[in-house]
Amino acid sequence: MKDKIWLSSPHMGNNEQKYVNEAFDTNWIAPLGPHVNGMEKDIESFNSVGHAAALSSGTAALHLALILNNVGPGDAVFVQTFTFSATVNPICYQGATPVFIDSEPETWNMDPQALEAAITQVKNGTLKNEKGQVLKAKCILPVHLYGMPAKMDAIMKIAEQYNLPVIEDAAESLGATFKGQYTGTFGDLGVYSFNGNKIITTSGGGALVSDSQEKIENARFLATQARDNAPHYQHSQVGYNYRMSNVLAGIGRGQMQVLPTRINQRRANFERYQAYFKSWNDKGFNIEFQEGMETCFSNRWLTCVLIDPSNNKGLSREKIRLHLETENVESRPLWKPMHLQPVFSHFPFFGSGLSEELFDIGLCLPSGSNLVDQDFDRIFGALDQCF
Repeated sequence: MKDKIWLSSPHMGNNEQKYVNEAFDTNWIAPLGPHVNGMEKDIESFNSVGHAAALSSGTAALHLALILNNVGPGDAVFVQTFTFSATVNPICYQGATPVFIDSEPETWNMDPQALEAAITQVKNGTLKNEKGQVLKAKCILPVHLYGMPAKMDAIMKIAEQYNLPVIEDAAESLGATFKGQYTGTFGDLGVYSFNGNKIITTSGGGALVSDSQEKIENARFLATQARDNAPHYQHSQVGYNYRMSNVLAGIGRGQMQVLPTRINQRRANFERYQAYFKSWNDKGFNIEFQEGMETCFSNRWLTCVLIDPSNNKGLSREKIRLHLETENVESRPLWKPMHLQPVFSHFPFFGSGLSEELFDIGLCLPSGSNLVDQDFDRIFGALDQCF
């Protein structure tokens, strides 16, 4: 059996072990410690954002962001349908209603026109939740999919027009920019993920960022079981166990140091795939990429392609995926839209159905920053057999 080529595996630098050893040597194995503080400072410095809270996951960060915006039953959260379920689950934790917004073709992210149509309907009082309550427009939750920034200028303009806060799911887009500004820093709150498959990792972890010191301090308070300032354990509200551990933050501090390199490596992978598929497109095929716009700088966390059988001589996404699997090369369909998921299918959806088309023909290719020439030789060799 050939060694597996993963879709996106962890890639350590030179200093992660040093920081972890430092945590052990100083016995800072407790949940909080100097590496957590240092990780937060590293994020703030990198993204030029005012404040950051290092947390146990991106999902935890999203949950806290919704809590900080007082999202609850009867509220409508306008959320991108083309995403991972972790974007939507926290909305349901709060008893709110996700209103799913379709994709637009340039970035595959939230369609501003569909967003405004959904907000207008909610504002008109014509959209109700499962209990028959008229929904109240509460906040907007776009996603920067696969590292590609959403159309944040249009989304923020709509948010301002309707006086709605924006929570950015930038879990996949750390280091990406829109018009020179980092994703996660446009809205009231931004969320990053450091899961094992992300562009950098803390094994499991995430962060919540904002220019509001008050909100981030409140997030840290809620994330540490909402313990009141008292010599004994006293609690005046419900809290959560959402803080990042000092050991994992040590990994993160080393990873932050190599983040620019990892972005360059992922973008180089994308360019390598572009060159490869151009040779087949020149022979009559039509493989398309998630291109974005000139104003977008994607970190290219994953390289994704569209393979429509109708203009690729019958070759489909699934034929390629299954063949790569026989070669022990991991690839994956694009996200199945949330409005098609059994658990969420009863919630409102606005759009043309573009996200469904993307799911039908889209494929994520191996994109790890640790891929080497021999890996690409195997990947391209397997793809050659498909074509």
